[in-house]
Amino acid sequence: MVGGIGGNLDLGALGLSPPQENEREQLGQEEFLNLMVTQLKNQDPFKPLESGEFLGQLAQFGTVSGLAELKTSFAGLASSLISNQALQAATLVGRAALVPSERALFEGNGPVAGAVELPDASNAVRVEIRDAAGELVRRIDLGARSAGLARFEWDGATDDGSAASAGTYSVAAMYQTEDETVAADTLITAPVESVVFGANGFAVQLRGLGEVPFGAVREIANAQ
Repeated sequence: MVGGIGGNLDLGALGLSPPQENEREQLGQEEFLNLMVTQLKNQDPFKPLESGEFLGQLAQFGTVSGLAELKTSFAGLASSLISNQALQAATLVGRAALVPSERALFEGNGPVAGAVELPDASNAVRVEIRDAAGELVRRIDLGARSAGLARFEWDGATDDGSAASAGTYSVAAMYQTEDETVAADTLITAPVESVVFGANGFAVQLRGLGEVPFGAVREIANAQ
């Protein structure tokens, strides 16, 4: 005879084979129901299974089954969100992204656009463009600016009026406080050439700047 659900079960007596080491350790819905039916058929008629225990066991199984279905639903939702994110990210190709950078690619046929990150207002902000050798090519005075992004453009002209060669240049910025000159962070606008998907999300491949995490992008605009 077999006791209530809470008692120990002799799987051999119930006609069920003991679980093998290479089989799963958890019961599925079909196995669980078969086991309960077998228990009901083989219960002691003098000690029938109490309804409270029976209902409690069903409730526990229902909870586990519900959680499994919820997990499956969340997995489907996550997959859908990732797919939607991928489609949206693909629309970025061909547009321009503003990202933190200390270098910029001058292609010789258009201005380099960027911005200076100002934590506070300043009455004197300037940007310095230097070549690969560290020589100053152009100093751009932006004058007084309020806190936030101070935009600038470099048309490729040097301080002596000649045209700079195409290539990668370093960009630095500084602003004047009441007491000193302080370095500021710079951001550069570059075309988005592709979108890269990885385990930690996606990144954008920018012309002249390389791969940048999407979380670092400050602004997306139409390419000029």
